[in-house]
Amino acid sequence: MASSPTRIADTPPGGFPLAGPSNHPDPRTHAYRQDLADVALAGRVIASHYAVPLPLSLKEAATLLAEPRPGSVKLADLPAGFEVRILDRRGGWAWGYAGATVGYLPASAL
Repeated sequence: MASSPTRIADTPPGGFPLAGPSNHPDPRTHAYRQDLADVALAGRVIASHYAVPLPLSLKEAATLLAEPRPGSVKLADLPAGFEVRILDRRGGWAWGYAGATVGYLPASAL
């Protein structure tokens, strides 16, 4: 993961300002979408919600994909036991980090 999670105590007084030009980090290595972002990115990206990634180990080998659908671009093959950091899990898919790469994998592999 690119950076450690932000703690509530790390929040600046008055919150995070939303001023200046947008300079989004690379979405392939930083977990953010319009609806959800890694809390470590608070103050850098705007999202409806922020979450602390949950570390989980794969119970079976899985393929990390660019989108939550079979046949999507394959980002990595992950072995059983590999630790991932998950931000969202619904509809049979999990979204988060596998090492430094952000993507989707079948939730059944967790």
